[in-house]
Amino acid sequence: MYPRDPFFKNKPYLTTRSLQPDNQETPIHFLENGETPTGLTYRRNHFPFPTLSTKSYYLTITGSVKTPITIQYNQITTMPSRTVTAVVECSGNKRAHFRPKVFGEQWKDGAISQGTWKGVPLFHLLQIAGVQDSVHEVVFEGNDSGIKKGQHVPFVRSLPLKKAMEHDVIVAWEHNHKQISPKHGFPFRLIVPGWYGMASVKWLKTIRVVDHPFSGPFQTDDYVYYPHKNNNEEAVPVTVSHVNSIIQQPLDRQILQLGQHEIKGLAWTGEGVVISVEVSVDDGETWKTATLHGQPRQFQWIKWSYSIVFEKNREYSIKVRAYDSNGHLQPDTAFWNQKGYGYNAVSQIKIKVE
Repeated sequence: MYPRDPFFKNKPYLTTRSLQPDNQETPIHFLENGETPTGLTYRRNHFPFPTLSTKSYYLTITGSVKTPITIQYNQITTMPSRTVTAVVECSGNKRAHFRPKVFGEQWKDGAISQGTWKGVPLFHLLQIAGVQDSVHEVVFEGNDSGIKKGQHVPFVRSLPLKKAMEHDVIVAWEHNHKQISPKHGFPFRLIVPGWYGMASVKWLKTIRVVDHPFSGPFQTDDYVYYPHKNNNEEAVPVTVSHVNSIIQQPLDRQILQLGQHEIKGLAWTGEGVVISVEVSVDDGETWKTATLHGQPRQFQWIKWSYSIVFEKNREYSIKVRAYDSNGHLQPDTAFWNQKGYGYNAVSQIKIKVE
């Protein structure tokens, strides 16, 4: 009778990287559904959670606009809405895999989740305010703030105007069909599908339209690719998510029994869609095409699988790589950079068969 008791039911939990601030990974190896449950959605924070309420909450749009506006929470939630299911991936996802190693939160494979977001398209709000012809960027400020390099700063990021006006960029108030949770951006979160998660500003309070390039600690210092170890030359900003994949099962260094097994996982990309996934069980000597499950959809990951009969008393080096519709392929070696962003080298594990 005891195994049927709900108390004994096995279930995954977030993997904690730090508590102050709260940084926790999604147990991505054990997810089956296309929508990551809110309680298992990864959390990436630079500062403590803000405490907010919808009773007196409003969003301001200011700067180079014809009509600066202040919109109450209840007003925004009655505006024309759009629902977007999208991967949100931290740009530091898989940082722990870089060689040579880099400093920063040592994320493994779980700084990524997929959810359904509902909100008002950003372009609709900007149209109401009336964007001036001289506008260069749109700046987004969250309610989270804290000490960075000795100064008290808020989390602020910007988008080029062209990106900000895309219809899938939304100011969301719902996540997975419920009000956004306080740990994931309540009451409002900017959602920028296809870009790494730093662009999807949480606890959004101010939108400022500017006629010049924005500069700030989370825009021109953090979230920048610095390709050289000892200088900041040839630096470029972190933007679109790279084509990537993960092997969910088997797990790395797992011991399997003789017989047929299914290698399975997820693949995703920031622009276009994943069109193919290949699997190698001989350390990249030969590659076989995996089966994609479902129709590839923009901004969403796709499940893949490959069945194989493993031989007894052997070790296997399994590799996986994904291709997208824009001609991007996971590289053998990730683009190394000082802060460890955008890791997307060929996914690989080793297993042993008894």
